[in-house]
Amino acid sequence: MPEKEATARIKINKHLEAAGWRFFADGGAPANICLEPRVALRPGDLDSLGVDFQHATRGFVDFLLVDPRGFPLIVLEAKAEGKNPLVGKEQARKYARSQNCRFVILSNGNLHYFWDLERGDPYVITSFPAPDSVAGYKQVAPSPQRLAEEHVEEDYIVLTQRPAYQSEAGWRNEAERADYIQANKLRFLRPYQLKAIHQLQAVVREGKDRFLFEMATGTGKTLTAAAVVKLFLHTGNARRVLFLVDRLELEEQARKAFVALLSADFQTVIYKENRDDWRRAEIVVTTVQSLLFNNKYQRLFSPTDFDLVISDEAHRSIGGNARAVFDFFIGYKLGLTATPRDYLRHFEGKTPNARDPREAERRLLLDTYRTFGCESGQPTFRYSLLDGVKDGFLINPTVVDARTEVTTELLSEEGFVVSFTDDGGEDVQEAFKQREFERRFFSETTNRLFCKTFLENALRDPVSGEIGKSIVFAVSQDHAGKLAQICNQIAGRMFPGRYQSDFAIQVTSSVPDAQQFTVNFANNNLLGSGNFIPAYRTSKARVCVTVGMMTTGYDCTDILNLGLLRPIFSPTDFIQIKGRGTRNHDSLVKTPSRGS
Repeated sequence: MPEKEATARIKINKHLEAAGWRFFADGGAPANICLEPRVALRPGDLDSLGVDFQHATRGFVDFLLVDPRGFPLIVLEAKAEGKNPLVGKEQARKYARSQNCRFVILSNGNLHYFWDLERGDPYVITSFPAPDSVAGYKQVAPSPQRLAEEHVEEDYIVLTQRPAYQSEAGWRNEAERADYIQANKLRFLRPYQLKAIHQLQAVVREGKDRFLFEMATGTGKTLTAAAVVKLFLHTGNARRVLFLVDRLELEEQARKAFVALLSADFQTVIYKENRDDWRRAEIVVTTVQSLLFNNKYQRLFSPTDFDLVISDEAHRSIGGNARAVFDFFIGYKLGLTATPRDYLRHFEGKTPNARDPREAERRLLLDTYRTFGCESGQPTFRYSLLDGVKDGFLINPTVVDARTEVTTELLSEEGFVVSFTDDGGEDVQEAFKQREFERRFFSETTNRLFCKTFLENALRDPVSGEIGKSIVFAVSQDHAGKLAQICNQIAGRMFPGRYQSDFAIQVTSSVPDAQQFTVNFANNNLLGSGNFIPAYRTSKARVCVTVGMMTTGYDCTDILNLGLLRPIFSPTDFIQIKGRGTRNHDSLVKTPSRGS
């Protein structure tokens, strides 16, 4: 046997053992690795075969991995290190068919492919799947036709929540339907959300297994994702779904949404270390960071543990090291993003500059579209901010511009140029650029000008007449503290005796309970609520000053004002921040609007 082939065999053996496959019986567990033609090894066989594995008298070529009853589960076709494993594809397929085996692994010891013969093409894996994981994966009988033909209408999410007395023909009258929706806070799919599901079904019919929904912030990506989850689980095309978020605070928000929408049919859990709850759930929510920590995704999971992976804010979940987590799992992949690729279309014509954040994000967005099978730049479904405004679901923001001469020059291409005489008596000039914005030039006067302009132009709450609920974005945590203090001082003069320094509050990671502050603000009880009009519930604190905690995915529909008191260099961040204030909200209605 050539050296490279022997080395490949040794590596493959280690991968098998690491995944829980056994050459020999272990206690009450039988061996589950056979060699062609279905001959199990005995202790000592590996030693007697030595490196001349290929030319042993029994002529072993392939591994056959079997289930606990001894039935074929996976054909493993091994090739030498110098060969692409895909050269054995047709040979392995033929052998798998002869064994009535659905799964194939192609490996040269370094590069491995997992191939579900009933689902599509071989998929690169970095770890071999565990026996119990593959057995569970086998329970899913993929039926793209059933998925594509599933009848999905606006009430798809709430079908199982109808009252027992309602007939299949529909509600007895519109009043009954409206009352039930209001009482139970039901969420119906909006027309564009329904169109997204139908478009996904259409591309599944074409044989695709990668999808990308580009939907503006505030258009209900989580509700749409819930409908997709139900579609896959209900049609038997998924046994378990992984919902990936990129921030800790979004875990619980996503879990609550799925519980509210799908708990009648499916169990949702948040994955945490040393818990096996996820094995008993159909929907698993976790952060990319949780899985990356200590390589948990490789140590504790198998590539076949999830049949559908949904990446919230997809451009973040596949960037950098996070890409390894996303690629690890086999199955259908759905990306959700609020950042349109077209947002950077004018930048593409410029000379690329690797240091410009727009260039980095342009490349990331291009990669996002490629990853989800949308190389043409057209997502599976698109619904923009302008679409939402036109349809009455979103609000187009009004911009108030406040700047000083210094800040304007700092953000220009030339920067802020200062002329002075150095220690040697020479006249010199020094240019300061964007990154110096707060560290060296945010004076007390500038901060006060920005805060004063913001509060004087802020929209008022239509019911209480107070400054509307607002989020202000600062450069740094120290800057956030300064801005909160200045806002409180100005509010004290604008509204004497009303707030006692409760008007603005710093919400950053250095502040204890900051995460709970974001929840309380959304629930209208941050530092109290209903202080001035008892019948109207709104937060006493009117302004949250943050750096990055309340950007991506923060859901608070009654935000009226956003203060960008720092430069936003990232187009993606700008889209996300702006989206906190584009949701439509009726202050007189206590329950969420339909489909919001």
